[in-house]
Amino acid sequence: MTRATTTMDAVSIPAPDVPVPGRVRALARGAAVSPVWVNGIGGVTFRADDGRYIKVGPLHRETSMSAAERLRWAAPYTAVPDVLEVGDDGDEEWLVTRAVPGLSAVDPRWIAEPEVAVRAMGAGLRALHDALPVADCPFDWSVRTRIGNAAARGIHVPGALRSPPPIDALVVCHGDACAPNTLLDAEGRPLAHIDLGALGVADRWADIAVAAMSTTWNYGPGWEHALLDAYGIAADEPRMAYYRDLWNAT
Repeated sequence: MTRATTTMDAVSIPAPDVPVPGRVRALARGAAVSPVWVNGIGGVTFRADDGRYIKVGPLHRETSMSAAERLRWAAPYTAVPDVLEVGDDGDEEWLVTRAVPGLSAVDPRWIAEPEVAVRAMGAGLRALHDALPVADCPFDWSVRTRIGNAAARGIHVPGALRSPPPIDALVVCHGDACAPNTLLDAEGRPLAHIDLGALGVADRWADIAVAAMSTTWNYGPGWEHALLDAYGIAADEPRMAYYRDLWNAT
């Protein structure tokens, strides 16, 4: 697949002439579509001109595009896209959602204003963690689960990562708190979150470390502390290092 690479390792912007899969054409039902994202596991997201997003890709143990149950569970507590359609055929899965009226934190507008974008990311992540009720969450994103999913995919996780730091605070984590998954309103305030396919209970640093790391991918070095300040927490270097390494390993 031809694509133009951005500064983010896990997600990139596809070339405008990326072929439209047959599944996407069927789900579009005549609407014009244009590619907007391709991720590191082969998932591609298209924007339809009727206000929908259509995402297709291979089935995957760590995160699932058929995240309808997670989105529907989170919706009463925080702003997430409305699920319109979801399904799979055993090899490929798809998710169709209603567009949220906002811009990704990596839209060119916010790339040009990194301080605004990074602070919105941090504040938005804190609001998400505060809003989602841990006791009622049926989904898990613990270290044990993540390592088990990696092993099932044939990924060897180094022994040092099998002993995580003590849990600081259990929250319902986003599961992929990278910059593209925060949407901002016109004033640069956090509006909503997308791509919650790995949402689940875990130490808050599992999200914070990845969010901070993604500021470097997308805006350049030096923005991690702005994100932490906006979240309202001091840097915890050992936990950040551990969860960065776990992310990269799994």
